[in-house]
Amino acid sequence: MLKEYIDAIKSFAEQNLPVINVPVELWYIVWLFIFGGIVLGGMMLFAGLAAYAERRVAGFLQSRLGPNRVGPQGLLQFMADGIKLVMKEDLIPTAADKILFRLAPYVLFIGTLGIFAALPFSKYVGITNLNLGLLYILAISSLVVIGIIMAGWSSGNKWSLLGGMRSAAQIISYEIPIGICFLTIIMMAGTMNMNTITELQAGSIINWLVFRYPPLTMVLFLIYFIASMAEVNRTPFDIPEAESEIVGGYHTEYSGMRFAFFYMGEYGNMFAVSAIASILFLGGWQSPLPFFILNALFGDYAVLTAIEGFGWFLAKSLALVFLMMWLRWTLPRYRVDQLMTLCWKVLLPISLACMLIIGVWMMI
Repeated sequence: MLKEYIDAIKSFAEQNLPVINVPVELWYIVWLFIFGGIVLGGMMLFAGLAAYAERRVAGFLQSRLGPNRVGPQGLLQFMADGIKLVMKEDLIPTAADKILFRLAPYVLFIGTLGIFAALPFSKYVGITNLNLGLLYILAISSLVVIGIIMAGWSSGNKWSLLGGMRSAAQIISYEIPIGICFLTIIMMAGTMNMNTITELQAGSIINWLVFRYPPLTMVLFLIYFIASMAEVNRTPFDIPEAESEIVGGYHTEYSGMRFAFFYMGEYGNMFAVSAIASILFLGGWQSPLPFFILNALFGDYAVLTAIEGFGWFLAKSLALVFLMMWLRWTLPRYRVDQLMTLCWKVLLPISLACMLIIGVWMMI
């Protein structure tokens, strides 16, 4: 797949840039940096807008006013928050391990950002096309829990350490049902390539994998969604940063831009797990209709397919993000024992049973 990318860029360079004698591999590296920069900027913008949207949703659900003073309808509140964080003093506790304390938010953020490298945003649109995309996502997302443990341990604060340990136990536990969901998808699709999995769901909504073996695949989708909420520490699974018990958990001692990296990482993770759900179960950038609307109206142009595909991808992913926000401001927080019971005694056996039954179903 990498060779296909290089060949495509080489063809583009030979046809359009004949006067520039630059190795095509260099163009590929430049392309990676450009698209990576776009994804980084998009992730930062999404974090700001998602924080604003969540506060508005919370205000609506709880019958109170959300941000409404900075800009029209408070739309610029996230910019004011960003400026505030930039101008805040960067404090490091005396008892902290200063090197790990400084590194932790960046490790977490890199783990989040790295996930986007394997996601197909639309047809022809993506940073890379990995044959082992799902395996890569499982591996790179492990950096998030490492960053959280580093933050909790290095802060020199018992609340931070407790939050870090809670997060490690929670994320590692819930990775098992998520891994079983991934294995079932790999078994059904016969590949770990995210682009190929998306292509297999082309045609219409009935070809989406969530409807492939009903109701088993629907149950697996629900299990993935619940486990992914625990993976990103969202209510009702936010015990690693439960403010009524341990102040702020692993990021209690952070301020300024380092705290902002934790903040952006959380919202980036929300979008990443929602995007993975839309790719694996809901067709990714594929239209729910048997055709692409723009192609039907204006002709079969690749650029129109890419634009509409990106719109479907965003719509499906953001709908799941909104659902996470809705649940956060509706459900109470689980206790630690309840959270572990849900994982080990409910989600894990059900996901295993679904995978085994689907395997038998495929062999019949």
